[in-house]
Amino acid sequence: MEDDRVWAFEESLWTGDADNYHEKMDANCLVVVPAEPYVLSDDDAVKAMSNTPRWESADFAEGRIARPQEGLIVIAYHVTAKRGDEAYEAHCSSTYRRIEHEVWTVVQHQQTPKLVAGGA
Repeated sequence: MEDDRVWAFEESLWTGDADNYHEKMDANCLVVVPAEPYVLSDDDAVKAMSNTPRWESADFAEGRIARPQEGLIVIAYHVTAKRGDEAYEAHCSSTYRRIEHEVWTVVQHQQTPKLVAGGA
């Protein structure tokens, strides 16, 4: 998958609808989020992520892409996501695996929220 497609794929996970999640999240995925229960897997991850309100925009910075082997892509980045007056910043990583030609799924996603100055 070319770099532009990688970032478009990742953006769709922030802004796309529940059907998008069901299509792109692997049945065996692991997700770490900054709220209880923190670690989600398999169908629980897909359900939780697809029930999360969508962001209107997601802007990426400091993006890095690694391709440690054929059919595996790992990305890391800083995101600023917005919906209405609400904004969210985090450092994230995702891992994709190729299922078949041009078909990729997310097998891992992690979010570490940006700490607010003076916050814990």
